[in-house]
Amino acid sequence: MKILSSKDRASRKGPADWFTGSVWLDEIAVGVEPSRLGAFRVSFEPGARTAWHTHPVGQTLHVLTGSGLVQLEGQKAKEIHPGDTVVIAPNERHWHGASANNTMVHLAIQEMDDQGVNVVWMEQVTDEEYIAR
Repeated sequence: MKILSSKDRASRKGPADWFTGSVWLDEIAVGVEPSRLGAFRVSFEPGARTAWHTHPVGQTLHVLTGSGLVQLEGQKAKEIHPGDTVVIAPNERHWHGASANNTMVHLAIQEMDDQGVNVVWMEQVTDEEYIAR
């Protein structure tokens, strides 16, 4: 058993290439072989969101607090709330983030593929796409 102290793992700002707005990442678990698991607590300010992206092995989101949105390409955005779990299939192009007037915190859980890839980042979600949702 190993206890990973929060004192040893600082929150880090989400990179501007991956996110619009202020987003903070807190590492929960990064698997050591043979595990491929990755889990993060992701905190979004109102209106903050991910860029479009996919996951080669899929992703699961679990909303902890606030109000958010998730959208698959070609579909309307859906509202998500505390206690909701979103299961995203492998290679589904999507984005997720906070609603315009609320913060949102979710757990993001995904696995790496055989090449060590867990996410493929694409272009930013435009303000027009976010508003049109």
